[in-house]
Amino acid sequence: MKTLVFLEHHEGELLKPSLGVLSKAASLGGEVAGVMAGSDVEGLAAQAGAYGAGTVYVADDPRLDAPLPQPRVDVLAQVVQAGGFDNVFLAQSILGADIAAGLAARLDAGVNWQLTDVRADGDGITGTQPVLADTVVCEVGWTSTPRIALFRAGALDASETGGQATVEPVQPELQDFSLAAEMLEQAHEESSGPSIEDADIIVAGGRGLGGPEGFAPLEELAKALGGAVAATRAVVDAGWYPYSAQVGQTGKTVAPKLYIGCGISGAIQHKVGMQSSNVIVAINKDPNAPIFEFADLAVVGDVNEIVPKLTELVRARKGA
Repeated sequence: MKTLVFLEHHEGELLKPSLGVLSKAASLGGEVAGVMAGSDVEGLAAQAGAYGAGTVYVADDPRLDAPLPQPRVDVLAQVVQAGGFDNVFLAQSILGADIAAGLAARLDAGVNWQLTDVRADGDGITGTQPVLADTVVCEVGWTSTPRIALFRAGALDASETGGQATVEPVQPELQDFSLAAEMLEQAHEESSGPSIEDADIIVAGGRGLGGPEGFAPLEELAKALGGAVAATRAVVDAGWYPYSAQVGQTGKTVAPKLYIGCGISGAIQHKVGMQSSNVIVAINKDPNAPIFEFADLAVVGDVNEIVPKLTELVRARKGA
């Protein structure tokens, strides 16, 4: 069995969700390769080897500098067809989803998405896909190859194997229509600290904060802990916090070591995005809040009083 993993990168680093998918692919056995496309990206190939890739196909071309999906569909189709790969794995992001859809159409292949796991099953694979707001878990399969699989960001852990990868340059054969779109500008959010996808500690806020001003204490606590701030959909829809920080069914899936939910009721839509956290701490003045049903530690009280005191204690413990 041969598996190809699309390695998404940003600002000179391979993204953690892609490395998690690569680690999972390596655990299935068989031949595992990675593929990356961009400009001046060859130096990232060694990192992929450490997470289980035996070979990394690198399409290094100025025309691939902008993170547009269609040229990358060309590259992946070229590598898949030349290498005879049985599986193509991608971490589910905006770019990854676009590439998977385009690749499925190009190769007349089947695609399963929102997967949280996959296992080898004879000569094929079987995926795990939560459905109906994660209340039901299904096993899904494919009827032909290549099998295209999209995995939820944060669902798979990245683990180093200490291996090394052979780098194979790819001369991209880009279609004329793939070069028709041009990226005029790419906005970058001004932020400090880790992203919510990469953070080991997340402090998240909900409507119980009372207003956008309630996020200032959360930001101070996250800064003291070296973590990131997240939000629920209700908060984002109300304009209290940026959409990029949304965790939940229609936002991002995270799995930090510590998740502190502040003023969050714990609706199923939010639970979907953070239930894989190692330790969940919930702070809410409502003792009957649903989040207490799956939290490891429940704190009943006013978040606007508890969070500042918690921040003081963290700083005192750290001597800051």
